[in-house]
Amino acid sequence: MSDLLHLYLHGGATPLFLAPQAGVSESPFRRLCRDFGADVVVSEFVSAAGICQGNQRTMDYLRFHEEERPIGVQIFGAEPAMMAEAADFVHSTLQPDFIDINFGCPVKKVVKRNGGSGCLRDLGLVRAIVEAVDEATPLPTTAKIRSGFDEGSRDPVKIGRTCEEAGAWAVTLHPRTRAEMYSGQARWDEIRALTEAVEIPVIGNGDIRTGEDAARMKEETGCRGIMIARGSHGAPWLFRQARAALDGRPIPGDPSVEDRFRICVRHAENAVAFEEDADRSVREFRKHLGWYTKGLPDGKRLRQELFQVTELDEVRRLLDGYLREHLARTAA
Repeated sequence: MSDLLHLYLHGGATPLFLAPQAGVSESPFRRLCRDFGADVVVSEFVSAAGICQGNQRTMDYLRFHEEERPIGVQIFGAEPAMMAEAADFVHSTLQPDFIDINFGCPVKKVVKRNGGSGCLRDLGLVRAIVEAVDEATPLPTTAKIRSGFDEGSRDPVKIGRTCEEAGAWAVTLHPRTRAEMYSGQARWDEIRALTEAVEIPVIGNGDIRTGEDAARMKEETGCRGIMIARGSHGAPWLFRQARAALDGRPIPGDPSVEDRFRICVRHAENAVAFEEDADRSVREFRKHLGWYTKGLPDGKRLRQELFQVTELDEVRRLLDGYLREHLARTAA
């Protein structure tokens, strides 16, 4: 299965990756982004401790469809032995195309247990985790990193080299520190510096919101692949636009309101079908509804109503009602 990832990272075209995002990159969204041109997808980040303990909610995060391949499962934790055990379970049970290690999550509840970007305070631990995971399975091991824990420890080249020396097959850099969270501007020059410093493929991540951004990142950094995260929220068509820009073709415009709603409803239907608890699925989908309706005329009122829905039929009714009003205003 890893041959698929190898093909993308060592082939001709620049591959587009959907970033692992908690509560966002679930299987229905991954499949939708694949349809719009994402070449590789990664699961939501999953706790190694939860995997080793057999936690059912954790196991639910691991599910994926064959059509999602190539897919990586991202795990996080701060104990090398437990990370290796989790990786072995994921490989033997699910056989994804690669195992990705999360060294980037800035969320407090993860960092306080030394997981995610918390590991960046100790590069010896980073090395030990990558080595343990890489030795635990025959799958390629990749790592997603930030530029450092804070400004004082900012050294993406050293972090990336540590991952490479420990056996990482590729590394994704989000060039912000943990302290920066998502503020300011991603420092793409650090992606270029890492690309020039290591032999393994570097995937650039950060501030890709348009197709033009993807082409500009490629040109400015020389990265092998491009990972899209928050820019895809409510806009899976960004992958189609990014592919066109990278290939030098005319970039398609954003879909009409009618098409946007059609994509949204399809996403919602797949989300409900994927989850056993339909009510919870609809509640958790509300954030997507907010993203899909962002920027629409009188969208605030629509979102206030959508954030109260408890059933899929309510979503359809509210979107249909807004669309009728929108088309009537457009005709007038």
